[in-house]
Amino acid sequence: MHAVVAIKQVPDTSNVRIDPETGTLIREGVPAIVNPYDLHAVEAAVQLKERLGGGQVTVITMGPPKAAEALLECIEQGADRAILISDRKFGGADTLATSYVLARAIETINAELPVDIVLFGKQAIDGDTAQVGPGVATRLNMPLITYAVAIEEFDLTARRAVVHRRVEQGIEVLETTLPVLLTVEKEIAPVRHAPLPRLIAAARYQPEAWTATSPVMFDPQQIGLKGSPTVVGKAYTPPPRSGGDVLSVANLGLDAVVARAMAVIGQAHVHDLQPVTGGVS
Repeated sequence: MHAVVAIKQVPDTSNVRIDPETGTLIREGVPAIVNPYDLHAVEAAVQLKERLGGGQVTVITMGPPKAAEALLECIEQGADRAILISDRKFGGADTLATSYVLARAIETINAELPVDIVLFGKQAIDGDTAQVGPGVATRLNMPLITYAVAIEEFDLTARRAVVHRRVEQGIEVLETTLPVLLTVEKEIAPVRHAPLPRLIAAARYQPEAWTATSPVMFDPQQIGLKGSPTVVGKAYTPPPRSGGDVLSVANLGLDAVVARAMAVIGQAHVHDLQPVTGGVS
């Protein structure tokens, strides 16, 4: 069994601040962590390897050199191989460019050792787009199951798996062929404390370093800013919401209160239907 897990190093959002002048995130002095959902994806891969009696878990990330720290944490969890895809040419990538890079990397890894399952956290806590995992699945032409909470069956011989996924109405149970890509919720696998042998192994481990040209030649028109059509117009902290009106039935009467409430609802509905004249392109 060969599982590939894509992770991201993100700023700890509990400490994130926004520069009021530039409207951008202030990253200086903010601690970096492994995206929490990605940790559960790594744990799910490691537990699947243990359940099947062996295999390999490969962890990849695209980011600055500092992201190697996140990969070492995954080695502590039980991953076998870690790859850092880092180059200044990747800078400024949006989800489209990021999905291209990760998909090409997974294709290369698959050529070395066939991949049975690819796992992503359901979303990154800094961007909250939940787009990269589905984007990679589309590029790889791979079945996609989002919001996965359990892997009930995983049959390498029959090339099939049964996965539970969370939806608004409850839990769906889906059968899929392999290989498959999952984006996972935290319930997929509780993260265990790393045992001492894994801590020692991580301390001695050096992640592989990939660049924009080696060992994969990435298309320069599809990476970094050149491959990123998304433009963020502004990022800002919204003002605190004010309290609503308090209407007293005792003072105004029931009919007057209902009429006022319906008028407010009607105004809000009309506002929501107004055409948008600006925004992110």
